[in-house]
Amino acid sequence: MKLSIGVCIILLATCFAASPPYAVHWFNQTLDHFNFQTQPQTFSQRYLVWDKVWNKQANGPIFFYTGNEGDIVSFWDNTGFVFDIAPEFGALVVFAEHRFYGESYPFGPVKSFDYIGLLTVEQALADYAVLLDHLTESLDAKRSPIVAFGGSYGGQLTTWIRMKYPFIVDAALASSAPFGASYGFNFTPGFFEAVTQDFAKSNPACPNIARAGFSHFLQLAKLGQVGYLALTEIFSVCEPITTPAQANHLLLWIYNSFASIGMVDYPYPADFLAPLPAWPIRVACDYLLNARTPIEGLAQAAALFYNGTGGNLKCFDIYEEFVECADQTGCGTGPDGKSWDYQVCTELIDFPSTNNVTDMFPPRTWDLENLTEYCVRTWGVTPRPNWLATYFGGTNFKPYSRIIFSNGLLDPWHGGGVLTSLSDSLVAIIIPDGAHHLDLRESNPADPPSVIAARNLEKSYLRKWISEAQAERLIRYPEV
Repeated sequence: MKLSIGVCIILLATCFAASPPYAVHWFNQTLDHFNFQTQPQTFSQRYLVWDKVWNKQANGPIFFYTGNEGDIVSFWDNTGFVFDIAPEFGALVVFAEHRFYGESYPFGPVKSFDYIGLLTVEQALADYAVLLDHLTESLDAKRSPIVAFGGSYGGQLTTWIRMKYPFIVDAALASSAPFGASYGFNFTPGFFEAVTQDFAKSNPACPNIARAGFSHFLQLAKLGQVGYLALTEIFSVCEPITTPAQANHLLLWIYNSFASIGMVDYPYPADFLAPLPAWPIRVACDYLLNARTPIEGLAQAAALFYNGTGGNLKCFDIYEEFVECADQTGCGTGPDGKSWDYQVCTELIDFPSTNNVTDMFPPRTWDLENLTEYCVRTWGVTPRPNWLATYFGGTNFKPYSRIIFSNGLLDPWHGGGVLTSLSDSLVAIIIPDGAHHLDLRESNPADPPSVIAARNLEKSYLRKWISEAQAERLIRYPEV
């Protein structure tokens, strides 16, 4: 539920400020930046603008959110830090939607998949670069420094656009950007290992209870129809489980739930991925601790993500709520989920396996062979696990500057992030009590001290870098 500015929910002891109203704009974007035979074919790319606090006369900066795998309005509503700090910087705020997501499908959300080869990281970055050139030209704002912001895949895009187009983007704040994952590297802790650690932080007994619940699940699955009936009843599945494939889908439905609440383990109620209570991992852990049996606790904990806070679902449509895909941490559903599935099948390669030793999940291997088989069967493409590392130089960021890498240690992806500062302008900020890009969310009375400190540090670096960039742009554009 969206709230008006200043409205408080007293019972939850929290107060949320609504995102400011935005103006919707459309840009005639080049369809294929790298094939002259298709040009000048274009598509309509959506972007959102808030200009109420922009101090254009003083060359106030442009805060540019590099949209990632979803509808740009959702990121607008969940990236309040940008709006919190825009007034003190006198910034123009622009959120650009990623091609093949939201309302920026080149040929609509159905026909576009006939042209899915146009969905690449390189095309998306070129979209943003061309759009920014258009904005600075049309707004007469060449002296305004551009700061890119992004979280998760968006944080990677933020970093990459600063690297590839440094003459356009002057600085970047990349939150929860798991470069190790997208480059196909192994990293520690792995995704599901980190989820397990988060449950253990809530209560050390929780991972073993979950292990026992999964063990019982697998035992029932081996019993055939009798076991399938029990799983259907325990997990309140709408369509009865009758085959091994359906039992496996239910198992992955549980994985998806735990992966999702692991990412959005925020200290206050939020509805970014689903309407969830404060500290949802603690809530899920309490279900495990207080249930009659481990498997019943597993069912209650898994239901939290799909049923949300105060949900009233009597049964779960596990095929509507979860779609198996290339990303073993979840792709989402609908056209946007399909687009992300394709990206993970081509460039954004990750292998999140489980072993039931360092994590609480049943042993499950997901490697290049598994991924390739799925991607060839689903999309007719073969993954290129080393391509992005080749194109961007892997994790060798040292030739670059003015990038903040922020990572929360509650975020399951943090092991794949940049956790150590590389120079005085390639800065790693660690947030011990932060989940997935919590620092990019709006300020909240329930924020842990570590995220408040991180945001203050981020502002100090941005203030310094914006000042430097303003001076540089005055020299670069003396006659504007």
